[in-house]
Amino acid sequence: MSTEEVIRLIKESKKRTLARAFVAGDLKGLDWCELKFVGGADFGTVYGDYELIVEALSKYKSRLITSDVEVRARNSAVPLADLTRYEARIEPGAIIRDKVVIGKNAIVMMGAVINVGAVVGEGTMIDMNCVLGGRARVGAKCHIGAGAVIAGVVEPASAIPVVIGDNVLVGANAVILEGVQVGEGSVVAAGSVVTRDVPAGSVVAGSPAQIVKSVDEQTVSKTKIVEDLRKL
Repeated sequence: MSTEEVIRLIKESKKRTLARAFVAGDLKGLDWCELKFVGGADFGTVYGDYELIVEALSKYKSRLITSDVEVRARNSAVPLADLTRYEARIEPGAIIRDKVVIGKNAIVMMGAVINVGAVVGEGTMIDMNCVLGGRARVGAKCHIGAGAVIAGVVEPASAIPVVIGDNVLVGANAVILEGVQVGEGSVVAAGSVVTRDVPAGSVVAGSPAQIVKSVDEQTVSKTKIVEDLRKL
């Protein structure tokens, strides 16, 4: 997605304050209208917009013994993605917003956050607690190490997104700043802060990251991804 498309999506979307309410009482025959109700005759959970839930609870207060409302998002513009549409392994606890592309056999581990407009290539692993900002693009068969941050750009609209080529390894807790392009087959050492473009086949380390050598056979053997982890 372009910056303009993301901005338009957020601007024109209906902002929703999502909530759920746990209700107990004489619930038989109650009409929850636009809300979703899951439960039985004396206990259940109501899902939907906060204002509609409050309205319904007020309407049926004489039938309720007790209720508790939990707000899950406030004026949210972009919902979370429907995970069933991805042919990828996505572990519990990953947060993926709508309008994200995830390639076949990719892996998204616990705690990873992927923002609107981001792209994850086929067979790429996004490890635990990684953050992929808006419109960040990661190529195929990469490994983005635990805690790494791939900066996103939605604002300013003129900013260039981070683009990571195929077969790139980004070490744990590395940070790649807005607009940086990381060439195919490169390696970013753990903890590095990458502020400038990285040529293909380079190894960079430090803060700010500097080229320390070209990728050689030893580097390739140490950073080789495991295909078996990517099989569904």
